[in-house]
Amino acid sequence: MKKVLITGKNSYIGRSFKAYVEAKYPSELQVDSVSVRGNVWREYDFSGYDAVMHVAALVHKNEKNIPLERYLVVNRNLALAVAKKAQLAGVKHFIFISTVAVYAKTNHITEQTKLKPVTKYGLSKLKAEQELISLRSKKFTISIVRPPMIYGKDCPGNFAKLRAIALKIPIFPKVSNDRSMIFIDNLSEFLAQLSLFPKNLMLIPQNLKYSNTSNILRLIRRSSGKKTVFVPGFEPLIKFIALYNKTIAKVYGSLIIDRDLSGDLVNYAKIDLPNSINRIEGSDV
Repeated sequence: MKKVLITGKNSYIGRSFKAYVEAKYPSELQVDSVSVRGNVWREYDFSGYDAVMHVAALVHKNEKNIPLERYLVVNRNLALAVAKKAQLAGVKHFIFISTVAVYAKTNHITEQTKLKPVTKYGLSKLKAEQELISLRSKKFTISIVRPPMIYGKDCPGNFAKLRAIALKIPIFPKVSNDRSMIFIDNLSEFLAQLSLFPKNLMLIPQNLKYSNTSNILRLIRRSSGKKTVFVPGFEPLIKFIALYNKTIAKVYGSLIIDRDLSGDLVNYAKIDLPNSINRIEGSDV
C-alpha cells in the first residue's frame, strides 16, 4: 500500500481526493492530510510517505487589494518549502496542484501556448512550478497538474455561482461556447492513478468531452425537475458584454484545452457531464 500525504487539509481537492480514495482504493492507497497554516506542519514527520500532494494555495480573490508578494509567499515559497522537506524526508514523489492560469490569455490552450500569466495567482503558481522543477532527480519525481475549472458537489467558486443562478432563473440566452472542465471524481481518479504510478510530467486533466454553458444550465435544472427556456438572438450581445465583464466572460466564454495535454482521458475521465450533474444534484449515486 502506498501512503500519500496531502498538504492543505481543508482544501476542496484534498478533502474530495481523500474521500474518493477511501471508497475506491482502500487497499492500494492510504491518504493522510496536514494543515500548512502557520508553522506546526514543519514538525510533522514526512518520512514513510511515498508521495506528498501539495494542494494548499491562495486562490483568486480581489487581486487589486492583495500584493503579489502575498501570493508568492503562499503559492511559491510554501510549496517549495514543503517539497524540500519531503525530499529531505526521503519522499520519492511530489505532486503539485497548479492551474491553467499559468498560460497566456487565450480560448484554446495548446502545446505552443505561452506561459504568460495575466493574474498574480497565475504568476505565483508559475514561479512555484519553475522552482519545483529544479528539484527533480532520479530519486525525486515532480508531477505538475494544471486543472481547468473544477466542479462537483459543494464545490466553491464559479460553478457554485452558476448552479445558484440555474436553480433560480428559467430563461437564458442561447449561447454556443465550449469549455474544458473536470468533475471532481474524475480529477480524484486521475490523482489516484498518478499516486500509484509516479511520473515526471505536466498534464492538464479534463473531462472526456468539452462542456457547453447552456447544456450545463439545462442539466442542472432538469435534475431538479425544472424546465428551461433558451432564447436565441442574444449571442452577439453576450459576447460583446463578455469583453468588459469578467463574470459574463467566465460563464459564457470559451476555453478549451487540447486533449493531447491531458494524458489517457478514457482511463480516468469516466463520468460524463450528465452523470456528473446528476451526482451533484443527488439524483444519482
